[in-house]
Amino acid sequence: MEEHLQKSRTLIEVLPYIKKFYGKTMVMKYGGSAMVEGELREAFAMDVVLMRYVGIKPVVVHGGGPQIGELLRRLGKESVFVGGMRVTDPETMEVVEMVLGKVNKDIVSLINRHGAKAVGLSGKDGDLIKAKKLSLPEYEDVDLGLVGEVERIAVEVIEALQAGGFIPVIAPVGIGDDEGTYNINADLVAGAVAAALKAEKLILLTDVQGVLDEAGELISTLTLEEAQALLDQGVAKGGMVPKLRCCLEALSGGVKKAHIVDGRVPHAVLLEVFTDAGVGTEIIG
Repeated sequence: MEEHLQKSRTLIEVLPYIKKFYGKTMVMKYGGSAMVEGELREAFAMDVVLMRYVGIKPVVVHGGGPQIGELLRRLGKESVFVGGMRVTDPETMEVVEMVLGKVNKDIVSLINRHGAKAVGLSGKDGDLIKAKKLSLPEYEDVDLGLVGEVERIAVEVIEALQAGGFIPVIAPVGIGDDEGTYNINADLVAGAVAAALKAEKLILLTDVQGVLDEAGELISTLTLEEAQALLDQGVAKGGMVPKLRCCLEALSGGVKKAHIVDGRVPHAVLLEVFTDAGVGTEIIG
């Protein structure tokens, strides 16, 4: 009897969240351990499918950094990162497109196997992601090669899929006005997509607890100003830099909340969406 009462209480606790987010779009950046470890992959797919079943409209933007790095290593090519971005020459770009294409199909297949309808897209499909060459002000003398930044998201492509009941799964490759292909950081793509769709939430899955302070302690909540200070003071480093930047841009673009969550926790997405505590750092405007 006690077990049944506990289950009933759990359902009652979740219902207000379902009502609150019904019909809303949530953009998730999928990467890290959640993408490569079996149990976590299954949990993520189930989270996405459940969200769709209860009336939330999920959009998935995925990375593929570890897989790209591994293939480059096997080809005898060293990966070089500057400001959290992978320096991308034409040969590396070919590897990026090949790996992301396979990763995209694997994610689509996984979600479909759990009962939803997912469709894979490259940013080049339907001119979904218009891009231009990225330059980092703090690294003026460094040429990142074919690394891009988002200029425009063709929201009509995503909205058409959503209207048909599909879950868009997007690989972070963009197309330039010169028809050149650009490798874009998946966090930045997720932020741009979330802003373009005026999403309710942007959720970034990572391999750390969330945003950490100078003492290495988790920060549960940040304002825009506090997040910017972490960047300005150099507290945020490496891969956390583009994550915070994309959260700031998304919030400035109309996204309600951004979350950097621990993707090593099974069902991290559901815990973040359907509980008050969450499993990482939330950033609010």
